[in-house]
Amino acid sequence: MLIITKRDAPEEALDRIKGYLIGHGYDIHQSTGANRTIIGVIGDTETLSEEEVATLPGVLQVIRIAKEE
Repeated sequence: MLIITKRDAPEEALDRIKGYLIGHGYDIHQSTGANRTIIGVIGDTETLSEEEVATLPGVLQVIRIAKEE
């Protein structure tokens, strides 16, 4: 799963997103660009709710990566 943040999301919002994911047992990989941050969620995200993550402050878009068969 990839989480794309809103343009210039504040650090507090990023900390909250990362804390939520880590608190639910996931590892993360953060890629910070000039205007946006992309957070890659590492682990079995099948039970992670896209809708719930999308409501976190600072989140622009949530993209679920299809599981390979």
